[in-house]
Amino acid sequence: MREFAAQLQVNPNTVQKALAELEDCGLIYTERTNGKFITQDGALIAKVRTEYASSLAEKYLHDMNNIGVDAKTAVELLNNNM
Repeated sequence: MREFAAQLQVNPNTVQKALAELEDCGLIYTERTNGKFITQDGALIAKVRTEYASSLAEKYLHDMNNIGVDAKTAVELLNNNM
């Protein structure tokens, strides 16, 4: 844990909290004597990815609205930059 935190240049408590959150979501799991592993549950990974993408899209549209850009124009801007 400490080595990982040092690599990331963050406090070990931050790493521990992040790993606990990932485990709570089911994205990683712990095998008592072998360490932590990433889930192989593709459906869960896709679900979490979709939820995260949705929250980012919601934030983007909210931020664009705050600067006076409507949703249609915001989506057009995204399409033009892809």
